[in-house]
Amino acid sequence: MSQLGTLYIISAPSGAGKSSLIQAFLKTQPRYDAQVSVSHTTRSKREGEQNGVHYHFVDEAHFHQMVAHNEFLEYAEVFGKFYGTSKQSILETLNSGVDVFLDIDWQGARQIRGKMPESVSIFILPPSKNELLRRLKGRGQDSDEVINFRMQKAISEMEHYAEYDYIIINDDFEKALHDLKTILRAERLKLQKQIKANDSLIFQLLSSE
Repeated sequence: MSQLGTLYIISAPSGAGKSSLIQAFLKTQPRYDAQVSVSHTTRSKREGEQNGVHYHFVDEAHFHQMVAHNEFLEYAEVFGKFYGTSKQSILETLNSGVDVFLDIDWQGARQIRGKMPESVSIFILPPSKNELLRRLKGRGQDSDEVINFRMQKAISEMEHYAEYDYIIINDDFEKALHDLKTILRAERLKLQKQIKANDSLIFQLLSSE
């Protein structure tokens, strides 16, 4: 069954600005129009994070129980911790007419597309490797060893850009945000979306009475 809302898969290497773009976009939208998916994870909660807002924090036993019950649309192990997307949560939100942003890597994106081919995928690229390295160092959170690892991982992730429907180059943040808004606006104007949103109007316009 086709959902009223659209699932947007957003992927990018660490440091490309994916999360910042998503959050900036959501601030321009009412919550009944678009939301970000809240994943389950086994990693520890960081300072300032809230359970159910940033992630659903669970232990490994609970996570693996959800896997056994086929409750995830996708799940993966990243840096020794598990992350998963709840099938029920995503479908309930989409069926209510709300668009959902799913912030996942290319492996999770591939799993999602296999199960929900009607989803729309967007890959965020940095303007250069030097800029990506500058952004990673600018966080001031990681050692040189970790940064070098993240750079190598970023290159391997970017090799999968061609699997996506849209590409956004995040050089100028405002331009990249405008590009993201343009993609969503275009998707919302597609024929089937417009028919669902304006069925009464279309019926009246075509009526012979």
